[in-house]
Amino acid sequence: MAASSRRNPAFARRRLPALAGALLALSVGTAALPGVALAKGPESLADLAEQVTDAVVNISASTTVEARGRTLPQLPQGTPFEDLFEEFFNRRGQGGGQGGGESQPRAPRRSNSLGSGFIIDSSGIVVTNNHVIGDANDIQVILHDGRKLKAEIIGKDSKIDLAVLRVKPDPDRPLKAVPLGDSDKMRPGDWVIAIGNPFGLGGSVSAGIVSARGRNIESGPYDNYIQTDAAINKGNSGGPLFNMNGEVIGINTAILSPTGGSVGIGFAVPTATAGPVIDQLRQFGEVRRGWLGVRIQNVDDTTAEALGLKGGGRGALIAGVDDKGPAKTAGLEVGDVITKFNGVEVKSSSDLPRIVASTPVGKVVDVTTIRKGQEQTKQVTLGRLEDSDKPQQQSNLSRPQPEADVTRQALGLNLTGLSDEARKRFGVKDSVKGVLVTRVDPNSNAADKRIQPGDVIVEVGQEAVNSPADVTRRIDQIKKDGRKSALLLVSNKEGEVRFVALSLE
Repeated sequence: MAASSRRNPAFARRRLPALAGALLALSVGTAALPGVALAKGPESLADLAEQVTDAVVNISASTTVEARGRTLPQLPQGTPFEDLFEEFFNRRGQGGGQGGGESQPRAPRRSNSLGSGFIIDSSGIVVTNNHVIGDANDIQVILHDGRKLKAEIIGKDSKIDLAVLRVKPDPDRPLKAVPLGDSDKMRPGDWVIAIGNPFGLGGSVSAGIVSARGRNIESGPYDNYIQTDAAINKGNSGGPLFNMNGEVIGINTAILSPTGGSVGIGFAVPTATAGPVIDQLRQFGEVRRGWLGVRIQNVDDTTAEALGLKGGGRGALIAGVDDKGPAKTAGLEVGDVITKFNGVEVKSSSDLPRIVASTPVGKVVDVTTIRKGQEQTKQVTLGRLEDSDKPQQQSNLSRPQPEADVTRQALGLNLTGLSDEARKRFGVKDSVKGVLVTRVDPNSNAADKRIQPGDVIVEVGQEAVNSPADVTRRIDQIKKDGRKSALLLVSNKEGEVRFVALSLE
């Protein structure tokens, strides 16, 4: 759940199921555990809290929307209830006026939300969560001493749920600011404190440890959260998570809770992710992210074996290349596995979007890939990612025309050529080229990997196929090469492709 008071018990933008079962707490006497050192935290966090509290603020965001009058139910003309409903709504002031006159105007509707934030610059720069302010048209920043300052939005970013505000401070009463620390230095077990506005109660301090790093809660494309057991509740959203030096190392954003309150699983955006976004929002009023122009998927162990990768699944497998993107210009291809980007190791496909997005637009970077077992490095000049909900354009895969409609079986699949009749039957677009799947054995590995009738096999073993015979030939060759699995490039009827590794055993 987003920690804002206006959210339901769920992650920000995504509900997660409650944990099944219950945990039984057992108490163990220390006398039975000789030689075990008990963990001991700081004797007091009061000095640290006093040092930073003045920089933590409450955020009150109000949204005023024009109210719409309720309309009469849609009843058939001449119904016996028509006069009854009209009279009822007129009396309530929600339909036409008395005697059929004009409808009575209704007062605008106002909604409020409460959250937290913190000052990073004494000139009046405040950071909070984007979901705390939403589309608010009146934002008040409430300081620790009770002063209220009207805030304006400098910029906001929904991708990692951040917003930067500006207030005008009183020259005679300067604001206290806190610095951003290095979240990459935090380790599981390090002590942290969270300060915020839980349930609208005002500045509250809670303490805990870093439970984990690099958490992906599937709330956005760049998830890389710090998990903490410090109590975070509704209204804590946007508040700071401090290290023991009084530096902000995270922005409290979401909790996992079946009850709506803290159960010791909270999540904060690390400053390593938030810092560059904050800088760009301050400078440009928007975020300018790097763009590579590829569509990727993860590399599991089966796919790694099919690709001949040593060391198991790692990296990001390119499943599509934008014809107008930087990757295309640099020579990256479908089937390449990106293992390093700008000197940073890519351990899984979820790493790459975050690394690319945080790299400056226009920068020339080295991209290390593995292509058909050989490592190579390409230089790519990054473009700018356009904020759009539209999927990135796929590469146009040019393939020869299919042979006659001949059905064969391979890997639990019934395969046939893509004739005009077959396209019409399965609704396959003209731009899709390859070999059509007409049936899938429900007990096969192909069924487990969700290949279904109407899918099209575009490549087998990173070679284009145009007929069922091409597929069986490639599979036979892969078996002769001693491989235990075959890598297929599979397209759906709309032309969206993905890699699927199928066992040959």
